[in-house]
Amino acid sequence: MLRHPLKLATAVLLSASLIPAAQASESLTVNIKRLTMDTALRIAQAAIAQCRKEGVQIAVTVIDRGGHVQAVLRDTLAMDITVPISKQKAHTAMAFNSPLSQMEGRFKGAYQVPKMDGLMVSAGGIPINIGGTILGGIGVSGAPSGVTDEKCATAGLDAVRTDLEMEGA
Repeated sequence: MLRHPLKLATAVLLSASLIPAAQASESLTVNIKRLTMDTALRIAQAAIAQCRKEGVQIAVTVIDRGGHVQAVLRDTLAMDITVPISKQKAHTAMAFNSPLSQMEGRFKGAYQVPKMDGLMVSAGGIPINIGGTILGGIGVSGAPSGVTDEKCATAGLDAVRTDLEMEGA
């Protein structure tokens, strides 16, 4: 009776040793680059500074690739509603990996964006995509036009772009 369990254990050990080397060496996890909080804050501060040069007060949200907020700044006189709008713009730009200004006319007729919380197709959001790696999104709200919102978001990214590229993000 004791022999049968030994045969089974031996068979299991032998079959485990036959697993191809490629399968055994494959990683079970993925390394994902993330922005630091300080980098997200630099982006937000640069976006605010650009919009101040434009004479407008805005809110800016920087999210990571998972859609989690990393930094939110609302300038002194920006309306409260600009905060959730900036988050929605950041999330949509990151999710579609596209500046929102390029998407405004894209979803008409049969190709409408599904009504989902957190999506907003209105200029003022850009993805943070460095070297083909999506790191997050930037959303700006509060300027009289989405063109100005996007200009400020781009200024935010430009403030850290070279550093991110040099790091190999």
